[in-house]
Amino acid sequence: FLYFQWDNLLLEAGFLCVIVAPLTIIRGSRAVREHDRVTFWLIRWLLFRLMFASGVVKLTSRCPTWWGLTALTYHYETQCIPTPLAWFAHQLPVWWQKLSVVGALVIEIPVPFLFFSPLRRLRLGAFYMQVLLQVLIILSGNYNFFNLLTLVLCLSLLDDQHVRFWLCKTDRVEVEKNVSKLLSWLSFLLELAVWSLLIFGTISCFDLQYDKTKNVVSSHTAFTYHQFNQFLKTVTIPCVWIGVLSLTWEMITSMFRCACVSGFLRRFWGMVQWSVFAAASASLFAVSLVPFTFIEYDSNARLWPGVRQAFEVVDRYQLVNSYGLFRRMTGVGGRPEVIIEGSNDAVTWTEIEFMYKPGNLSAPPPVVTPHQPRLDWQMWFAALGPHTQAPWFTSLMYRLLQGKRDVIELIQTDVSQYPFHQQPPAYLRAHRYRYWFTEPKADGSYPQRWWRRVYDEEFYPIVHLGNTFLDSMLNQYGLKDKSPRRVSNTTVAQMVRWFRSQVRGVPAPMLIWTLLACSATFSLIQVLINKTKRARQTMPACNVSEKASNHTDAVADSCSDLREETREQQTEEEEDGMKSEEEVEKSDGDEDREEDRMEKEDIFDESF
Repeated sequence: FLYFQWDNLLLEAGFLCVIVAPLTIIRGSRAVREHDRVTFWLIRWLLFRLMFASGVVKLTSRCPTWWGLTALTYHYETQCIPTPLAWFAHQLPVWWQKLSVVGALVIEIPVPFLFFSPLRRLRLGAFYMQVLLQVLIILSGNYNFFNLLTLVLCLSLLDDQHVRFWLCKTDRVEVEKNVSKLLSWLSFLLELAVWSLLIFGTISCFDLQYDKTKNVVSSHTAFTYHQFNQFLKTVTIPCVWIGVLSLTWEMITSMFRCACVSGFLRRFWGMVQWSVFAAASASLFAVSLVPFTFIEYDSNARLWPGVRQAFEVVDRYQLVNSYGLFRRMTGVGGRPEVIIEGSNDAVTWTEIEFMYKPGNLSAPPPVVTPHQPRLDWQMWFAALGPHTQAPWFTSLMYRLLQGKRDVIELIQTDVSQYPFHQQPPAYLRAHRYRYWFTEPKADGSYPQRWWRRVYDEEFYPIVHLGNTFLDSMLNQYGLKDKSPRRVSNTTVAQMVRWFRSQVRGVPAPMLIWTLLACSATFSLIQVLINKTKRARQTMPACNVSEKASNHTDAVADSCSDLREETREQQTEEEEDGMKSEEEVEKSDGDEDREEDRMEKEDIFDESF
């Protein structure tokens, strides 16, 4: 139940996150974080191992659907828990399905080599191609957290400049000044050559041809298994050396940056951290070579014996793992599904519907990402073989006959939807059916049902409590009731039990999305609070500058008023002076006139 490849991927990625997480004992120092380039490289190496191995195993398994490029004509309806969009994707024409397989193989096999390219635009191109593949898988299938985790790993292909571009903070003028035109053109030509080679190789390896008459693109595999095996032997060891050179380059550049930091203590602390994390990264890389080379055993045998011994020591901790998803396509002759039926009289039988897996022909496929309903997944695996290959199925039948509520809630969270919620069934049996997606009608309209099915065979015989067959199977697998475990009364245990009692009855996808929404809301609130604090911190400075400007304006106003008063006083003085001069002149004129009059009077008197 807990041994899927994405569980191993989550363990390995979680351990790497412990190493990648920043160690900022000396706050504000960039030197203490220069080793992040080394540890972050391990995320990129994990992404490369995951994608490259997932593409390689599809062809090394010799699955006829992958080699015939017809895998997607079965995949959408035979995957464990499809989404509603899977029904529509299944209706696409065959030539498009085959072309989609070609695209998936190209994205998973040759494109991962671009992860280590020194040209950033090649890495960005590889990033967007991986994102496209993962988003399409999310839309067409419920693969829990696997694709979301892969998208997080893809972030290792980005750089700060491109993240600033997402945030619309890129300074193109500064970037263009730092990059010479000659180097830019040379990089462009190399990138063009790489993409041209990739396109040409795809056309050659899959014989892509455009048929004008039918307006389709035909494709088929133009290489043999032997040729692909030779290719794998040729590139596996070079892949190792590419990783060695890339990691060495990151270690050298990080060491140089740590050594160039000013300040003895900061430089010393940075070099100490670089030494520790560089050694840890090199060790993890060396150990990961063992599961990586499982895809080609001759290359695995050529590894240094000390590396294999180190892997055997740490293998129990699942620090590094081998990957290879969707190795073979199942359900070529129809999707097998186990349907459990219950009865109280062994005459009238009622189907027991699960919440997520196909059963009811009219029920639409659910969307449960990022939740993984483990029981529904195991029912899908159990349908691929006899019940003897799934011992847990006998225990499931036994607990349903007992009416165990915890088991019933795995089938239906809302117990009232379980057909035997009032009284456990007296008899149980299981049949295997073959399911297919329905097809659109001749007039193009959609059918009322999502699925169609035919009966295949009996999967589990009729059993009841005390049944000889059931008891023998329980004894064979050691599943008989045992003495109950002692219930822990610690504070943590009580808190867990209380929380479970509160969320009991809530569908798991709703609970997960609620927690994610709450987390996103708290993060947004924290961002807003931080912005408010920064705004308040800048307010005093703004007030001081405003007060200073106001004081300056006041001084300037007072000075201008003083100058105006001075001008007015000068004007008044000038006017007073002019008036006084006029009065003096007037008085002088009066005196002159008076003297003239007196002289005239004297002359007049003398004449008489």
